[in-house]
Amino acid sequence: MSNINFQTIDWSIVPPTEHPGDTGSAVWKTLQWPGLRVRMVEYSKGYFANHWCSKGHIVHCLEGEFVSELQSGERLILTAGMSYVVSDNLSSHRSITEAGVKLLIIDGDFLKPDKVT
Repeated sequence: MSNINFQTIDWSIVPPTEHPGDTGSAVWKTLQWPGLRVRMVEYSKGYFANHWCSKGHIVHCLEGEFVSELQSGERLILTAGMSYVVSDNLSSHRSITEAGVKLLIIDGDFLKPDKVT
């Protein structure tokens, strides 16, 4: 990772990109640095992810609620003020929401599992 100087983020000027789910869509506002990605993500009502994700994240629920479904079948409900953390390749997951949700998601090289030598 590189050094990041102090800066503020005005999310209202970060351009959005839309990502369709099996149903609904996700709108991402993304900032990228070497080894670090920070996103403000909003899932629409009725969003159901169209893939299993094996990437590690720190996810903080800002508004609404969603289900994080693990490929093992476990389903965890996160509501505003709750977070989850997972490293790369340790638990495939996907997001589902009935009413919509707003999330802050941080991921990057620091979430790669330790390599065994």
